[in-house]
Amino acid sequence: MQVDDLSHDGRGVATREEKKVFIHGALPGERVEARLTDRKRRYDEAETLSVLQASPDRIEPRCPHFGQCGGCSLQHLAPERQIEAKQHTLEQNLARIGKVTPDTYWPPLTGPLWGYRRKARLSVRYVPKKGRVLVGFRERYGRFVADLRECHVLDPRVAEQLVPLADLVHGMEARSAVPQIEVACGDVASALVFRHLEPLSEADLERLRQFEADSGLAILLQPGGPATIHALTPPAPELTFAFPDLDLELAFGPSDFIQVNGEMNRSMVARALELLDPQPGDRVLDLFCGLGNFTLPLATRAGAVVGVEGDAELVRKGSENARRNGLDNVSFHTADLAADPGAAPWLRGGYDKVLLDPPRSGAEFILEHVAASGARRLVYVSCHPASLARDAGILVQQHGFRLRGAGVMDMFPHTGHVESIALFERDGPA
Repeated sequence: MQVDDLSHDGRGVATREEKKVFIHGALPGERVEARLTDRKRRYDEAETLSVLQASPDRIEPRCPHFGQCGGCSLQHLAPERQIEAKQHTLEQNLARIGKVTPDTYWPPLTGPLWGYRRKARLSVRYVPKKGRVLVGFRERYGRFVADLRECHVLDPRVAEQLVPLADLVHGMEARSAVPQIEVACGDVASALVFRHLEPLSEADLERLRQFEADSGLAILLQPGGPATIHALTPPAPELTFAFPDLDLELAFGPSDFIQVNGEMNRSMVARALELLDPQPGDRVLDLFCGLGNFTLPLATRAGAVVGVEGDAELVRKGSENARRNGLDNVSFHTADLAADPGAAPWLRGGYDKVLLDPPRSGAEFILEHVAASGARRLVYVSCHPASLARDAGILVQQHGFRLRGAGVMDMFPHTGHVESIALFERDGPA
């Protein structure tokens, strides 16, 4: 089959009998021999068996598990072409879904290609037939745990422990009752959260204590939901990440959402500050604020910042982070941003500028209130180009904003994940 394009998730796109075929392991411009793996009404799926004519952009994957492990999908494509493909995805989505074109496309923000992933959930599975425990990401099709011996995108502090981790769990009496290990790496301390479905024996606890001492990684246990997470050896480690240029340090919990790529996160926040340009007289609204990743940097420049988030625990931690950094011009509020906020107190008074950092579903349900706030400048940080494109169309066509610029950020190298940022402006209140 002749491959003509690259899909948003990193698969080659071909046409067979007037039907699109998405091919794992194929790149645009290649001719490949492929095997159909699934037939759908509107498209088919396939996997590459052999490359008959290779793209000049094809490179040798760094990881020997590439192709089996589902953690990466683009290691066979040169990094500079990966980010070009993501920029192309953003451009296509804005044009086709939002029917908008920015005044300019910015050069991509890029950062470390390897060892960047500071947050992850590793699956664990004891396989009696193999006499081994597997620790890693799910395989490409998601049914089984990939048999990983190494990982080049995980933080090296954890990546170098994959085999010892598998050996550790294999030696435990509860080896069949540990389905997941969550990774949380701060700038200094790092932690592993062991989910366990049955109480651990004293012998297993002692094995974990020895691993903790040998590896330098703090071990936490999770017998139930996130609220049950506790340190194997109290006190629990303090996990933090910093913005040195802003003299800020934020604390987070091992199960809290933070951006997985620390260096790219610092670059992204710096870009957002540059675009939003908060001034001492500005009142700024930060929606989907989490534990203050943008809120607190904004507060170092603006007169007042209001952060709103749906997770009450993250709101509590955001307030703690504000106190930790001596910022008294910040307030945090809990609200469901996918529902009508009505006359919520945080909507009163109006705003000069707004930052949006929504989940994959986007910010469609809050845009009307954002527009009514009087804000003239809006920065939108997106983890899903389709929802950004839809919301961009709403802001431009319904609320009088102009899309000044947009660009991608390589938050997840070697994957098809597209992180982007956009700037919207209007001349005055709607």
